[in-house]
Amino acid sequence: MAAESHSTKRTNPHSTSQAGGWSTNKIATVALLSAVALVLSFIQIPVFPPAPYLTYDPSGVVALFAGLAFGPAMGAAVSVLPWVLHLIFEFNPWGDLMAIIATVALALPAALVYARSKTPRDMVAGMVVGGVVALVACIVGNLLITPVYSGVTVDVVVSMIVPILLPFNLIKIVLNCVIGALVMKPLSKAIGR
Repeated sequence: MAAESHSTKRTNPHSTSQAGGWSTNKIATVALLSAVALVLSFIQIPVFPPAPYLTYDPSGVVALFAGLAFGPAMGAAVSVLPWVLHLIFEFNPWGDLMAIIATVALALPAALVYARSKTPRDMVAGMVVGGVVALVACIVGNLLITPVYSGVTVDVVVSMIVPILLPFNLIKIVLNCVIGALVMKPLSKAIGR
């Protein structure tokens, strides 16, 4: 009889347990980290004097941390959700799309590389790989998206790559990786990861 009741046991497709997908704890963590990233997305710091209109916001650090601490899926979710919500407060679809591209391109590859063995060496390697992917994604994104919303030609964007876009995006990526590396260990300990 015990074997029969065990075999007829069904799983609830709406469950938030590990068997049904993400746990309630993981969903709550995504929500919390996305909220922190959303708040940080409104902090705009000019970091490149030749182009003060281009600003850095530290929300990418949260997405990078989420990917490294909880895995690539969490990193991708925290890369996208804050910017989707950002549209509610500050409707800038093209800028938000660029932010999603830049953040996913950094956090996802970094998390995938780090997930192999979770050593400090893999974390650095992941950040380097993610940084290169993000830099390329930012340049390609600017070539495709900037002409659409700013009215400039692709040739104008191409002329901005070396003097403006490359150094600005490199600064952003380095800041995200350095701050991410500095907060990884203490935050991981604080949340028991």
